[in-house]
Amino acid sequence: MPRVLVNGPASWNTLIRLAALPEPRSQTLFASSHHDGLGGTSAGKALTLAALGVDVTLRTALGDDREGGLVRAALAHPRIDLVAQGVARTERHVNLMADDGSRVSVYLELPNPEPGAVPSFDGVDVAVLDLADHSRPLLDAARAAGVPVWCDVHDDDGVAGYPRDFVAAADVLLVSAASLADRRAYLAGAVARGCRLAVCTDGAAGALALDADGWIEVPATPVAEAVDTNGAGDAFLAGLISGVLDGLAVECALARASATGALAVTTRDLGAPTATVDSVDELARSVAVRRL
Repeated sequence: MPRVLVNGPASWNTLIRLAALPEPRSQTLFASSHHDGLGGTSAGKALTLAALGVDVTLRTALGDDREGGLVRAALAHPRIDLVAQGVARTERHVNLMADDGSRVSVYLELPNPEPGAVPSFDGVDVAVLDLADHSRPLLDAARAAGVPVWCDVHDDDGVAGYPRDFVAAADVLLVSAASLADRRAYLAGAVARGCRLAVCTDGAAGALALDADGWIEVPATPVAEAVDTNGAGDAFLAGLISGVLDGLAVECALARASATGALAVTTRDLGAPTATVDSVDELARSVAVRRL
């Protein structure tokens, strides 16, 4: 069975639903709902990959605190091998979630684990190295081991320093359109540097991808109701990995990615933990991916 190594954040979050994000002024607001739950981009990818039948090693940082115990319980899955680096406090956020899908994340705790031994890449088919300092030593190590590196750089604007090493190392790159002035130039630059596939997601507007054979348009998969966009990008990437590992053509893998991301927005859970290959492929049949 294929195995994916995912390295990066897992957290315990408080999510607060508002009609709109607040303006920067003193005011009183009333939440339409709130709940606590699993967070972290790497946790979302791991849960969705496991749901799609992929074995995952999730390497993250967790404390021996209450929140760490809640994260461990939420990640308990027969296909997830959890490797936790010890830290004093587990990562925590407060996420303000607006009805239009926009979000503000307030970090309450940001763990900084001591540098640990670089894990073995034996038997690893894909290394997903998410934005975190403890992912940096793995970028060169994975490439040296001949393991494809997949990086999700979220709302990178192409200028900020923190994601630059991840963008440079990625064999497959995922970025959001949120902060990009020119997504085509960004994707073209990534492929020119040696990236095999670069994808820019844009919410309900779908995604744009580029590989050596040219541009690919990926429509968003329609859903009856968007409940929560939290973790949709993580689910998209997990669906894409699943499709690639199953040997699908890139267009079909991108259709599966779109469908998996769509399932994520229909639930308040992180990612798409109840997705199956059959359920996403049924949705993917309605996604008319095309080369431009």
